[in-house]
Amino acid sequence: MTAEGEPTPGGVDGSGLDDEAAMRLLRDGKLDVAGRLVEATNMTLYCSIRHGGQVAACVYKPVRGERPLWDFPDGTLAAREVAAYEVAAATGWRIVPPTVYRDGPFGPGMVQLWIDTDPETDLLALVRSRHPGLRRMAVFDAVVNNADRKGGHLLPLEDGHVYGVDHGVCFSADDKLRTVLWQWRGKQLSRDAVTMLTGLERDLERGRLGRRLRELLTPAEVEATWERVRRLIQTGIHPYPSEDWPAIPWPPI
Repeated sequence: MTAEGEPTPGGVDGSGLDDEAAMRLLRDGKLDVAGRLVEATNMTLYCSIRHGGQVAACVYKPVRGERPLWDFPDGTLAAREVAAYEVAAATGWRIVPPTVYRDGPFGPGMVQLWIDTDPETDLLALVRSRHPGLRRMAVFDAVVNNADRKGGHLLPLEDGHVYGVDHGVCFSADDKLRTVLWQWRGKQLSRDAVTMLTGLERDLERGRLGRRLRELLTPAEVEATWERVRRLIQTGIHPYPSEDWPAIPWPPI
C-alpha cells in the first residue's frame, strides 16, 4: 500500500474478527483517517476504526470522492460495493471482506475491513491458475456483472483463501462482465455453484437479499441480477465473453 499523510495505524487488519464482529465494528466504530491510497482512481482512504476495545484497519471510500463515469449514475459506487458484499455474504463463500455504508469524516460512503495479503503470492501466476477460490469468484462476478475484475483486485491470504475487492462498477442492467478470470468459460458449473445459485435465486425472489438490494440498487438492476442468476442455473455453464464488450479490463493487473 502507498499512502500519503499520517502514519498508518499499527498494521492491524482485523482478519481475526468473525464477520459479525467485523460488521459491528465497521458500523459503530470511530473512523480515523491515516492516509490515502494514491493508486486508486476514486478517493480511497486508509483508516483505523475503534469501538469497545477493538481496533482494526479499514478502507473508507466517501461518495464525494467518486469520479463520474459515463455508464454508471453519479454517486452510486459506494452502494454498489455494499451490494456486492451482500451478495457475497449470501453465497457463503467469503468472497468480499465485511463492508458497510455509513457516515465518515468526509461524509457517507463505503467502509470495508482491511485485509493484509500474502506478500509471497505471485499475482500473475494466481490469475492464470485454476485456484478453486477463483472459480467461485468467477461465478460471483457473473452474478454481480463485474465490469472490472483486475488481478490487483484479488487479495490472496497466507492460508490460501482469496478475497476480491473494488466492486464499484458492478450490477449494471447491461452486460458488462470484464474479468481476467476466463479459465472456466463454457465449462460446466460445479455442483457447489449450482447449489449456491439455487439458494441465491430464492433469496433474491423472496428473502432478505432481494429486500436489501432494492435498498441499494435500482429496480432494473435488481431484476437484472435475478435474471443473471436464473440464466446461470438454466445454462449450467460459466459464461463466455461478450462479443459486444471488451472481455478483459485494462490494465489487467
